[in-house]
Amino acid sequence: MSKYNKPLPNVNDDNKDFWAGCKVHQLRFQRCQSCGHVRWPASLFCPLCFSRETEWIVSEGKGRVYTYAVYHVAYHPGFENELPYVVAIVKLEEGPRLLTNIVGCQPDEVTCEMPVEVTWEDITEEFSLPKFRPCY
Repeated sequence: MSKYNKPLPNVNDDNKDFWAGCKVHQLRFQRCQSCGHVRWPASLFCPLCFSRETEWIVSEGKGRVYTYAVYHVAYHPGFENELPYVVAIVKLEEGPRLLTNIVGCQPDEVTCEMPVEVTWEDITEEFSLPKFRPCY
């Protein structure tokens, strides 16, 4: 693995299970055991019913592009060689929306509601990033 020169995720008590799942190529989200709401970001209690009863589930990794932007300027030097690139919010089938990148197609091919599936970029020994590619 080459040296990774971009910002790394900030792991904390709330999201450590999410990042542990990513390392083994699983998208993990919290689901409320009281009302069934699947949420991201992780939290101590459900934002809908305020229950503290939570379980972690593994997402199928399929969804649709909710919204996106094409970056033509690198606001961090680590992204200079990737211009242009797509930053998107993907709405997963389970419900959560995840900020990510769209890969595997040209930026001008990305559309809202485009079906996508997760793919993984192993960036360091500790981290794998979920990114999404078109699935037609």
